[in-house]
Amino acid sequence: MRERTSTQNRGSTDGAPDADPGLAPPKLRPQALMLTFLGNYVLRRDIAVFSGSFIEVFDRLGVGEQAIRSTLTRMVGRDLLARHRRGRRMHFGLTERSARILVDGERRVWQRGAVNTDWDGQWTVLAFSMPESWQRQRHDLRSRLIWAGFGPLGNGMWVTPSRVDVAQVIEGLGLNGRVKVFGGPAEPPTDVPGMIRDAFDLDGLAAGYRAFLHRWDRPDPVPQAPDDLARYLWMLTEWLQLVRVDPWLPVEHLPADWPAVRAQEVLHELRSRYEAAARRIADGAIEFIEAPHVATAEPGPQGP
Repeated sequence: MRERTSTQNRGSTDGAPDADPGLAPPKLRPQALMLTFLGNYVLRRDIAVFSGSFIEVFDRLGVGEQAIRSTLTRMVGRDLLARHRRGRRMHFGLTERSARILVDGERRVWQRGAVNTDWDGQWTVLAFSMPESWQRQRHDLRSRLIWAGFGPLGNGMWVTPSRVDVAQVIEGLGLNGRVKVFGGPAEPPTDVPGMIRDAFDLDGLAAGYRAFLHRWDRPDPVPQAPDDLARYLWMLTEWLQLVRVDPWLPVEHLPADWPAVRAQEVLHELRSRYEAAARRIADGAIEFIEAPHVATAEPGPQGP
């Protein structure tokens, strides 16, 4: 294991805050960074990674040893990692649940993307009614609808500009007879751009993509980063946070110069720039053992 270099002041110069916050790495939770790392360097390999390797890799991201050990423990408790002991050493591998989440993230980032340029005009409309005392069911339903790309129009009505198998989305919630679903194109005189503005937080989505562009759409992004592995993990994790809440709205009905278009171009440009070097660094840092095979079936529409 190589000697680690302190990252306490990364993102600053001589200990002073950056004048431009876009020069600094994004502020991301250790678990989010961990999932990105696992999705890129552990998924589909049937390995379990030595705990010290996580500590080494995440030190370059400014995440300390105690935070990493706590994150690993929490992820085991949430069935996102499985422990594998070899002698006195502890290793961590994927579970079926984490593999499903990682495959979903991979699909959202590299297959679906953030820009819907080929909309077929189809909508799914869902209406529900349940007693006020059903707070947990209401919360669970809303969480699943947001994950599936729905936005609220009010009075228990949610819409998404795509055809969705709602039966799978609400499976297990016990809502039989309380949900009505319709699908098809919007009919005149529906104001489709207005309906999109009403149901979805366009300002919030646009602000996220503009922040991404401010950080990454420049000749030398995050100049204080120790290497391309750090840049790649920061970039992909920040992007994944954006596309996980992006309902993949049809760009033809979005404001002109929708920032996700350029942001997605930047992501692919920087992938070609960082990916090979990042993998070489990761491969050199990871100590692992073989682990039982974990299925990587496509995720369902309920989300992780």
